[in-house]
Amino acid sequence: MLLNVSYNRIEITEKIDREVGKPFTLKERWDMGGIGSPKLFITETSLEIRNLLILDNNLDCCNIELRPKGIIVGFRSLLESYALVIPFYKLSIYKGNLAVYSIYRDHHFIKVRSDTKAIQKFFKKILDYRTDNKPTSIEDL
Repeated sequence: MLLNVSYNRIEITEKIDREVGKPFTLKERWDMGGIGSPKLFITETSLEIRNLLILDNNLDCCNIELRPKGIIVGFRSLLESYALVIPFYKLSIYKGNLAVYSIYRDHHFIKVRSDTKAIQKFFKKILDYRTDNKPTSIEDL
């Protein structure tokens, strides 16, 4: 779900909270060692996101916020802020080339450069959190 989050609208906030959960509390953020990613440089995107990013001449970058039931990928174009809201059950992360992570949700995708240890550590944190908080499957019983 790609949303314009430039303005503080209650219906958009409620839609995001239903999809990926309410933000972590300050204590939970502290215990997890932070929930935000470093600055991520975008290398490739799906068509709809690309059409937003080419509107300005700035360097294409984004960030990721971890939520209890998913992630939010945030980026800016012109003076607007956009969020790609991805619940864990629709999230696919691939490590493609040497230093590129691909984040997919349905037909939307963003590929980001992962050339530092901090970025690689954050993606490991996302995958570990998703694994630890996954509901038990019927095969586990």
